[in-house]
Amino acid sequence: MRVGDRLLWHDVNVDVPAGQFVAILGPNGVGKSTLIKAALGVIPLADGEAYVLGEPAGVANRDIGYLPQRRSFDSSLRVRGIDVVRLGLDGDRFGLPWPWSAKNREAGRRVRDVIERVDASSYAMRPIGELSGGEQQRLLIAQALVRDPRLLILDEPLDSLDLPNQSAIAELIRRVCVDSGVTVLMVAHDVNPILPYLDQVIYLADGGAVCGTPAEVITSPTLSALYKTPIEVLRTSDGRLVVVGQPEAPAHHADRHTGQPH
Repeated sequence: MRVGDRLLWHDVNVDVPAGQFVAILGPNGVGKSTLIKAALGVIPLADGEAYVLGEPAGVANRDIGYLPQRRSFDSSLRVRGIDVVRLGLDGDRFGLPWPWSAKNREAGRRVRDVIERVDASSYAMRPIGELSGGEQQRLLIAQALVRDPRLLILDEPLDSLDLPNQSAIAELIRRVCVDSGVTVLMVAHDVNPILPYLDQVIYLADGGAVCGTPAEVITSPTLSALYKTPIEVLRTSDGRLVVVGQPEAPAHHADRHTGQPH
């Protein structure tokens, strides 16, 4: 992948099996979101091939649920949560649905079902601007799921959430992956909230990537080889991972709320 004259990454070989929960990790600026855009066919590869759901990237996008980096809703926005979810089903169509048609009734059932799946029924009728960050994120995940996708792509869905909400949303995503057989590809800034639920990680750094289970990839030898500099992976008493070393800025999984490394 090239962006202008810059070679963003190369020799990235990724195979995501169906039904797995896979995280794309790495420091800021290494091309995590760009890898997702390549998978969606939005940005062409400079070299190589990308196949998603058995088709060239971009062909099977209707079978993909996509949640871009977190959007903030103005507190005065009066659109209901249920209407935000409905936009994921028919928001690309012109005009209003005929309210008494069988198709509209079926759409309403699907919207209610997916809201229930993400445990958002109790507040889905409220204006989305009044909801907490965690509540909004559940409804946005429901929006991405309402077409029953085979693949769910999430770009930093835990960003700007507090730690309890990060854990709750991570557990929800894993439940969707297991219960519905949906493959999940998720960009994450910090691996710790999702670590217990992951099947594989894709770690981008220094123009390259390593892939495998968290235990295989997030280790001192593997990351040191990837960064071509000494990196140390430590585990705290509560099980959280800390990645330290030089260069300092790219190596840390930093907390965006405090600015402190985990």
